[in-house]
Amino acid sequence: MAEWSLYFIRTGKGHLYTGITTDVMRRFAEHEAGKVGAKYLRSKGPLTLVYQVVLGGRSLASKAEYTVKRLTKQKKEQIVAENWSRARLLDQLQLDDTL
Repeated sequence: MAEWSLYFIRTGKGHLYTGITTDVMRRFAEHEAGKVGAKYLRSKGPLTLVYQVVLGGRSLASKAEYTVKRLTKQKKEQIVAENWSRARLLDQLQLDDTL
């Protein structure tokens, strides 16, 4: 079973993009190439991978992504600055890691 990760990419204008994947470096390369990545990131470079954390199953990763996308930019910046661990992220998002 693949391990799913949550990641943040910072755009050239300082915006944070949140995504999930089973291979962060492959996905980041796709975003940089601009052909397979999210439309939001096209022509928003340079792109920088600023945070990643392995969460486990797809269900938990999807719930974390949904919850993170609803956070304020300030809270997302705190996650990046403090490089939150899996345990802290799940605790702060109030997600159960048994999903």
